[in-house]
Amino acid sequence: MKISVPVGTYIIAVSGGVDSMVLLDTLKDNPKLRLIVAHFDHGIREDSKKDRDLVATAAKEYGLKYEEECGLLGSLASEEKAREARYNFLKKVKNKYKADSIITAHHQDDLIETAFINLLRGTGSRGLVSMQSNPDILRPLLKVSKAELIDYAVQNKLIWREDSTNTDEKYLRNYIRKNVTLLLSSNQKHNIVQNIEKIAKISPEKEQLIATISQKIVKDDEITRSKYMILPPEIRSELIMYWLRSFGIKDYDKKTVASTDIYLKTGRAGARFPIKKELVLFLQANTARFELQT
Repeated sequence: MKISVPVGTYIIAVSGGVDSMVLLDTLKDNPKLRLIVAHFDHGIREDSKKDRDLVATAAKEYGLKYEEECGLLGSLASEEKAREARYNFLKKVKNKYKADSIITAHHQDDLIETAFINLLRGTGSRGLVSMQSNPDILRPLLKVSKAELIDYAVQNKLIWREDSTNTDEKYLRNYIRKNVTLLLSSNQKHNIVQNIEKIAKISPEKEQLIATISQKIVKDDEITRSKYMILPPEIRSELIMYWLRSFGIKDYDKKTVASTDIYLKTGRAGARFPIKKELVLFLQANTARFELQT
């Protein structure tokens, strides 16, 4: 399996599952790469120490630097909380080693599942290409299927551990994997990925268009409500998502966008509406502005 990664220093996220163990094995002997193996133990499962030990042993055998951290999140932790804690750790390690980027083992099936999740959440077309739009994270396996990764692992006699929480359907990703992704044929997956790639090519141009529209109705961080209200609903939704992202809000959903739109159109002067825990919309008669809460 050939994987292309530019010359540089990288933090490679390894959970101990088959995907990341294959990624590690394919990159470990590349003389142009300086790899630091990073493992985050969420503390969700009682047997997670075995995952940690497996990754630490592999890093030692490959002669690679190794970093780990235990999150102690507990069995009730949400997908979002676990993801946030994991990436906070990876970014910290990246800064420590002044690495060029973080490498993760997300593959074709993950790409499709994420697209479905974001469709359900109503995050717009940008949500469809979220895995392809982060310059700080490399995902060299996005065109490789889960089946191909398993075949590689078996053929090369790799050792990995199965995460028992991956079968728990209380997590949305697991539900989609079992009831959608696993039912798709290879050809159907290929077609979905091709469509996602088409959207990814269009996305930057659309983002620039939305930015231009935003500049016409926002002055000194104040939104002109009358100009906002005459826009088509689809443009208003895109603007709200654009503004939320500008404040670092990424976990918005369709409900958040819809409620913000209602506030902007009908909210009374002087009202303050909480959008997210850290973000509030402050309304005046003719204008509105977002404020971060400290």
